[in-house]
Amino acid sequence: MRPNRTTNNKKKIINDPVYGFISIPDELIFDVLEHPYMQRLRRIMQLGLSHLVYPGALHTRFHHVLGAMHLMSLAIATIRRKGHEITVDEERAALLAILLHDIGHGPFSHALEYDIVSGVSHEVISGYFIERLTEEFGSDLKNAHAIFKNQYTKPFLYQLVSSQLDMDRLDYLNRDSFYSGVSEGIIGTDRLIEMLNVHDGYLVLEEKAIYSIEKFIVARRLMYWQVYLHKTVVVAENMLIQTLRRAKALIKMGNPLFCSPALQFFLENDITKVDFETNTQVLDYFSRLDDYDIWSSIKVWQDEKDPILSKLAKGLVNRKLFKIEISKTPFSAERINYEKQLCATNYGLSMADVEYFVYQDILTNKAYNQDKENIKLLMKNGEIIDLSAASDNLNISALAQPVEKYFLCYPTN
Repeated sequence: MRPNRTTNNKKKIINDPVYGFISIPDELIFDVLEHPYMQRLRRIMQLGLSHLVYPGALHTRFHHVLGAMHLMSLAIATIRRKGHEITVDEERAALLAILLHDIGHGPFSHALEYDIVSGVSHEVISGYFIERLTEEFGSDLKNAHAIFKNQYTKPFLYQLVSSQLDMDRLDYLNRDSFYSGVSEGIIGTDRLIEMLNVHDGYLVLEEKAIYSIEKFIVARRLMYWQVYLHKTVVVAENMLIQTLRRAKALIKMGNPLFCSPALQFFLENDITKVDFETNTQVLDYFSRLDDYDIWSSIKVWQDEKDPILSKLAKGLVNRKLFKIEISKTPFSAERINYEKQLCATNYGLSMADVEYFVYQDILTNKAYNQDKENIKLLMKNGEIIDLSAASDNLNISALAQPVEKYFLCYPTN
């Protein structure tokens, strides 16, 4: 049964800084937006710790899903105008699917995705939330869930939610570019949507969109290096990961730490996919967890007796970040060991504890994946070909190859 609400006017208009006015066209969509599960997204930053580099990048997941829903409505209007049937119920389901696609994100989104829980992606957790909302709102959400899981009879609706040219990517590139001030992420969203079409049930782009698509893929590559994988963001995210891991280790050793009940639950327990599926309390606790739980705890942990947790927390709160080096080739074992030995000596740490301060890994940037749901072009003669085969831009083939860089983080004071 759909909740009985007293609000009369549910067809709201929201003023969005990226697109202007966004309308909420349906009463059910309004009710879902008002649900505490969705309101939690107001307290999760879209770009995690990127504001440490770009001070304006303080927009939230809530901003993003509203924008993606708006683009979905434009895409559906375009596809309908080109003669493809999308019923009113299917439109509502598609709008709900894109609105709910990020509902499973935890605090700091991708940075802590596999540390708050063990081996459970945000997409899987989104599915759990949608199932729970379906129980509450009834059959109206069943089609949305089917679209989200790519089990609906019209696969192009799923592709609008999740593919290499979905409304998720179109919004986050424009929105992240707007709030960070990195203009390289600006893409021709209106033109790309206007060029959408459907062929044999699958999403395609008309041939004349090829240059807009090329720009979209190049923009994605640039945004990853300049924003998502910026070296300062990388070191801050790794410090955050190590802070949570240290807090978890201390709690498991019997040391009480300040934290919210929701965060305490996940620090005390190693939560897996099985736990989500067998214990309803797990999703309840997760639904109460956001960036504020993490920040409030880290602020208090600055004064903890444990020197490792205290130093990490102070570094994050005061933006005293570790040194990070980026290299096109792997760092030698000798270099890594040198930094570990130096850190152990300077801070009086065991080699095991040095792992909280010195770490290295690989950054991978792949703007276009030729092995996963390729972007297809509908040529003027009716032929369907892959983007990489149609493009006269040699960069497309290059952008399909992953670029890897290596990083090494260590403290310098």
